[in-house]
Amino acid sequence: MTNLKQLRTNSGLSQQALAEKFNLSQQSIYKYENDLAEPDISTLKEFAHFFGVSIDYLVGYQSESETAGEGFTPTGVELLTLKKLRQIKPEVRQSIIALLESL
Repeated sequence: MTNLKQLRTNSGLSQQALAEKFNLSQQSIYKYENDLAEPDISTLKEFAHFFGVSIDYLVGYQSESETAGEGFTPTGVELLTLKKLRQIKPEVRQSIIALLESL
């Protein structure tokens, strides 16, 4: 799985943290990232959905530039961040949004 490690590290997740999210072992993630084993199709689908990429991109059949024209698809981490943002009081949320816009 060519791009799993890159997606995981870009999301700030350790192998153990990713494994826990999918009820897998850390060793399984290690094996997937190092082409020592392959996940089943349902796990591939879950990884692709979580990271907001296609299965083709996840396994290296499609480059990132080929997926760029597909529109914005938030990653799992981005979706979790949005969910947390929506739980914040409106006045605090506006301050956070203003801060982000100033960057």
